[in-house]
Amino acid sequence: MNQMITLTAPCHFGLEAVLKKEIYDLGYEPSEVSDGRVSFTGDAEAVVRANIGLRTAERVLWQVGRFTAGTFEELFQGTRALPWEDLLPRDAKFWVSKASSVKSRLFSPSDIQSVMKKAIVERLKTVYHQDWFSETGPEMPLRVFLYKDEVTVCLDTSGLSLHKRGYRTMTAKAPITETLASALLMLTPWHADRILVDPFCGSGTFPIEAAMMAAHIAPGLSRSFLAQSWTHLIPETLWEQGREEAREEVDLSVETDIQGYDIDGEVIRAARENARRAGVDGLIHLQERPVAQLSHPKKYGFIVTNPPYGERLEEKASLPALYRELGERFAALDSWSLYLISSYEDTEKYIGRKADKKRKVYNGMLRTDFYQFQGPRPPKRGESRTK
Repeated sequence: MNQMITLTAPCHFGLEAVLKKEIYDLGYEPSEVSDGRVSFTGDAEAVVRANIGLRTAERVLWQVGRFTAGTFEELFQGTRALPWEDLLPRDAKFWVSKASSVKSRLFSPSDIQSVMKKAIVERLKTVYHQDWFSETGPEMPLRVFLYKDEVTVCLDTSGLSLHKRGYRTMTAKAPITETLASALLMLTPWHADRILVDPFCGSGTFPIEAAMMAAHIAPGLSRSFLAQSWTHLIPETLWEQGREEAREEVDLSVETDIQGYDIDGEVIRAARENARRAGVDGLIHLQERPVAQLSHPKKYGFIVTNPPYGERLEEKASLPALYRELGERFAALDSWSLYLISSYEDTEKYIGRKADKKRKVYNGMLRTDFYQFQGPRPPKRGESRTK
């Protein structure tokens, strides 16, 4: 199928620019950027490559159409007018899995879902000349967004959210998702030849995502996607080619210095298993160790971490000492940078300095800040390392 289609990739609010660059680097031109979403144009191969290769997208959506609707009758007629027979085979299992509405006159998700399902059935009845559909074929869920009465209708090609890489079997108490961890890493100047330490690594998400980046392991290489069953739209050969293309990029011979510490031995054991499942256990050093023992003999490293926020009242009392300790260990390192995500309002106070930059990011529904304490850049090759 060589038809050009509009694809939309949702992401974490505040990180649209990171996803936009990823899409561009994948070889596609972003066409629209809005809150929490980036759209681009591609073909069936783009569906495959985006699902396998995008690190910061939550899913890849196939846009069916757009129209304006301020009443349920307009929603019904607008949905019915879309060319569903070009996408849904006679036996397709289809439903509106999610409907979201912002600043629109139609705001009830359940009513929106019901009206749209009925409209699609009515359209298919006239095309397939039958009154009942078995829905025993490929699953083809829809996601619908209403913004100021503009309705955007999409098919969900991913199924499970793309943050589910397939390697994480156990998580810590307050895990960071794989997609958010990747996006935050991309906001730093870190590269595979630089040191990276996460002293609150939990189940290992930051170190594992960094190692996958360093080894060029595509995030979706080891998982499946819902659209693999849509053989009438995307031939199986495209999925085979997409995975082969991704496998050819993998380089496990890369030399890295990526470390993760945590005070909880059980989660460190889980992190080691996650790293093994991700295929990067040989690129990461994971150790049970408190933040008080954070040290490294070399210069110009990075701390990238997701420390406790104190969301539970009983944990909040321990935060000043914890953040002060992190700040002291950071200050003792030679020419390092510190990047941390937290909702703790006194982060800068106890780290001991103002952040050079601070970026608002949503971790799920929680508003957080990504604090960037930037160290000096290492000298370029040929420049003197003495000051």
